[in-house]
Amino acid sequence: MDKAGYEFLKQLIDVPSPSGYEEEASRLWREWVGKFVDKVYSDVHGNSFGVLKPDSEYRVMLAGHIDEIGYMINYIDDNGFLYFRPIGGFDRHIVPGHRVWIRTRKGKLLGVIGKKPTHLLEKEEREKVLKFENMWIDIGAKDKKEAESLVRVGDIAVPAYGLEELNDKVMVARGFDDKIGAFVVAETLRLLADQKANLKVAVYGVATVQEEIGLRGAHTSAYRVNPNVGIAIDVGFASDTPDVDKKITGEVKLGGGPIISRGANINPKIFDMLVATAEENNIPYQLVGAPRGTGTDANIIQLTRAGVATGLISIPNRYMHTPVELIHKDDVDNAARLLAKFILKLDESTDFTIT
Repeated sequence: MDKAGYEFLKQLIDVPSPSGYEEEASRLWREWVGKFVDKVYSDVHGNSFGVLKPDSEYRVMLAGHIDEIGYMINYIDDNGFLYFRPIGGFDRHIVPGHRVWIRTRKGKLLGVIGKKPTHLLEKEEREKVLKFENMWIDIGAKDKKEAESLVRVGDIAVPAYGLEELNDKVMVARGFDDKIGAFVVAETLRLLADQKANLKVAVYGVATVQEEIGLRGAHTSAYRVNPNVGIAIDVGFASDTPDVDKKITGEVKLGGGPIISRGANINPKIFDMLVATAEENNIPYQLVGAPRGTGTDANIIQLTRAGVATGLISIPNRYMHTPVELIHKDDVDNAARLLAKFILKLDESTDFTIT
């Protein structure tokens, strides 16, 4: 990851983009990939497309969803406190006590998530996980009128955490699920653009939307692209932390290489080619079994139209769906390298039909 790429990723993380509110992050993504692709555009759903060799009939689709989990303001009380509901799957254990950025008409507004102080809780209350209706966002407003001058119902919020480095290899941020996937798509396009003379197929890089609420952007974008091959890039569970059961998740280490999934959601010939490509190019990789639909964009891409030959590459991620997701830079770089090398092996005669 070079300095320019890191700065782009940092900007991408900084922008709040919960499902349905991805437009600012998507605009940044299109501006970045527009520097090295042949064509860039968006659709009415909000998906963003960067295309290399659009005139080729054989189409490869790369999908990384640019939406993240977040909150939506749904009620403002008489005292100016904002009540909210989750967008996507939050762990309620860790919600209270965080600062949040609220995206408003006037820009980004800082607030804090409050609850009753622990000193005032009864013993049985301390042992329960708070419901969302028992938490609120405090923006320091004196009353409802002042709060409504700043915030509207339907405004969104995210934990106020950007991108930082724990060391020269490990990064921490909210929203790596799955802005890092959208970043890998962009990096793959950049690598392929440098080898465009050797590229024999059309490549549609897509920053999909609304994955966290039902894989919705993948549905519409895959239908539009109608690819021969589709590969989703998402995050996967790292199991190298205490209390994570490898018998359930499989064995995955931060820095151990991108995850190649194998199972019903994955075309077996694509799986074999991804593994062979990694080994031919000395790219480290890790395997995870996926005995059913993966719950990623790969799931919906596979089922598009008459079916698409599908693969899934994931970035090992610690503490998924928290404000402190951890990933390793080498896993990101190796995922982009693997995808670029894989795509450069394809041509119009490549057939992934299962026989």
